[in-house]
Amino acid sequence: MREITPNPGPSGYSTHLPGGSHWSLILRRGTRLRITDPAGGANLALLMYNPISLGEKYNAPDTLKCQHTFKLTQGHCLYSDMGRIFCSITEDSFGWHDTISGTCHKSDVARRWGERDYQTQRNEWLQNGQDSFLVELAKYGLGLRDLAANVNCFSEVRADESGQLSLTRQSQAGDYLCLRFEMDTLVVMHSCPHRLNSAARYPRLGVNLALDLAPPMAEDDLCLNHCAENRRGFDNNALYHFGLPASGLVSQ
Repeated sequence: MREITPNPGPSGYSTHLPGGSHWSLILRRGTRLRITDPAGGANLALLMYNPISLGEKYNAPDTLKCQHTFKLTQGHCLYSDMGRIFCSITEDSFGWHDTISGTCHKSDVARRWGERDYQTQRNEWLQNGQDSFLVELAKYGLGLRDLAANVNCFSEVRADESGQLSLTRQSQAGDYLCLRFEMDTLVVMHSCPHRLNSAARYPRLGVNLALDLAPPMAEDDLCLNHCAENRRGFDNNALYHFGLPASGLVSQ
């Protein structure tokens, strides 16, 4: 279960997502999500969808190629497959977030840590990333065909000369990441291990999540000015929101 602690004031909210758990929520345009790894070594996997048009989802290839990067960090934006920006990374103490490795499958978990199911182990069973995503997606009428390449926060993945991927570094206690949402976004997440994690025991490492209202974006904003493509992405968002209030779900 998540541990929920409302912050003082009308705009704050915080919760702890334990390791091997999943959650989803709609984050409004103009809100900010701060993700903190309290113990070190956590992995938070994210998928993003347009809550009004669920066919629009996070697009990892476009996100990487338009910003000429292999990793995600401060200054980068996360794009949809419609060329719009779901969110921007405004703060990042870790410096490398993976979006090419996908998520762990039931077979990955069984091979590394053995098979343990809910019927016999209850809350101590070993959840996997794909099933965790599917449980949350089902709440919105989505399923296997709607999965896409996800973001793995706090996981550095590198390729060697032969193209072999390896998990080379994970976050330390206190590392954090801040996402500013540029449009209303359905965020689906889980805290299961990274699929390349080779730890001897199943790592049950959770994250702290805190929500507040983001300050208005300035003209010298790092994400806006990171590259010309980001400016075009923000222009696409402006057209999408044209004539609408500053916040709240759009209608069609």
